[in-house]
Amino acid sequence: MTRPVGSLRGLAASRRVVIGASLLVLLFLLAFAGPYLAPWGWEDTDFTAFREPPSARHWFGTTQSGRDVFALTLRGMQKSLVIGLLVAVLSTALAALVGMVAGYLGGWPDRLLMWGVDLLLVLPAFLVVAVLAPSLGGGWPLLVLLLAAFLWMVTARVVRAMTISLREREYVLAARFGGASTPWIIRRHILPHLASLLIVDAGLNVSVAIMAESGLSYFGFGVQPPDISLGTLIADGHGTATAYPWLSGFAAGLLVLTVLAVNLLGDGLRDLLDPTLEKGTL
Repeated sequence: MTRPVGSLRGLAASRRVVIGASLLVLLFLLAFAGPYLAPWGWEDTDFTAFREPPSARHWFGTTQSGRDVFALTLRGMQKSLVIGLLVAVLSTALAALVGMVAGYLGGWPDRLLMWGVDLLLVLPAFLVVAVLAPSLGGGWPLLVLLLAAFLWMVTARVVRAMTISLREREYVLAARFGGASTPWIIRRHILPHLASLLIVDAGLNVSVAIMAESGLSYFGFGVQPPDISLGTLIADGHGTATAYPWLSGFAAGLLVLTVLAVNLLGDGLRDLLDPTLEKGTL
């Protein structure tokens, strides 16, 4: 007996969504509820424990200055998750706005917006953010804006192409000839057809933003002291990783789990919401 290819893909995608979503929920609970259960705060110092390994007193061990690694890791995880989510929402919203406006209006607005997209695509994003983020001294909110400014261009091109196709549909033409305004048509007839693409894009951008922020923070260009993120924790402990692996190992492990969970969720949603799934049999 054969099974439809679409059915098997849907089943695999559903499993990825469930696993990714469940893991992500657990990580969020750990990051935001864990500090209330921890015996130490992230700013506390234990002057009787320096670079102690994990124990019942300090679950993830302590740093060279006596700070609790568990509390620090959860604080860094909170910041990385918040940055990742904000960057994903802002970049996807910008991609949707630019792509729909360019695709629907056409003409000089399309040429101008796509010229801006092409310009940003050729810029070395990592170097630009690395130079601007520390020099402007705006803290992590500025980092969110800078990362979001370089994550929307490819999606905007996809949205533009889909909008060009949608604007020629009969119901869109009927609305235009009926005197409906451009914002109303985009909101009512264009945006709903792009919702699945934008949801998947936002989900995948979370992991991209978290990795980008962690990389920048690792090299000292991201989150600045006294605040911390997973990237800064990994950077602080990388020099003594063999002698004191708990200083950076837990942060690195949670970073990997977070990116894995987001990617599983995003890939699963893409397969479930993709209207072009092949139909056939095995």
